[in-house]
Amino acid sequence: MIRPTTVEDWQRTKQLRLDALRDPVAHIAFLETYETAVARPDEVWQQRAAGSREELTARQFIAERPDGGLDGSVTVLIERAGTQDVLGGAIEADQAHLVGVFVRPEQRGTGLARALFDAAIAFAHELDEPRISRVRLYVHQDNERAEAFYRKIGFVRSGRSVPVPGDESSIEHELVLAREG
Repeated sequence: MIRPTTVEDWQRTKQLRLDALRDPVAHIAFLETYETAVARPDEVWQQRAAGSREELTARQFIAERPDGGLDGSVTVLIERAGTQDVLGGAIEADQAHLVGVFVRPEQRGTGLARALFDAAIAFAHELDEPRISRVRLYVHQDNERAEAFYRKIGFVRSGRSVPVPGDESSIEHELVLAREG
């Protein structure tokens, strides 16, 4: 079942994130390290699960098994025009930024990631305020598997790239969801 998280999910979503940060490609998939994440206080994990991050609108979607285990997640950050994004760039129009994408290795290739993305994108486009002008994400230059998946579901490179925070020798490419029709 794909659904948004609630504050009651915080311990399971924390564990899923920690598992993601132990994945072999975590160093090119996430800007956070396992050591940083495990040191965060419980309140941070509770706020993430509840969908509140100061004044930022965020919604995390999870893939939950019937036994209550979690197999994946994606988070939607709603970025408002006139603010700065998570990488410090200026936001020119209201947009959705997908982050924290993770699907357990045994679930990759099953359609689960697509279902998570469908839920996240639908949430962004169904908002009354703000009206989302585009959906975007960033992918590390060396994360070819992830970029291939994003392209398969309709994302294209925007032409914008940014240095990876903490590793100026690497870049992340911005991908945007191509408009249909």
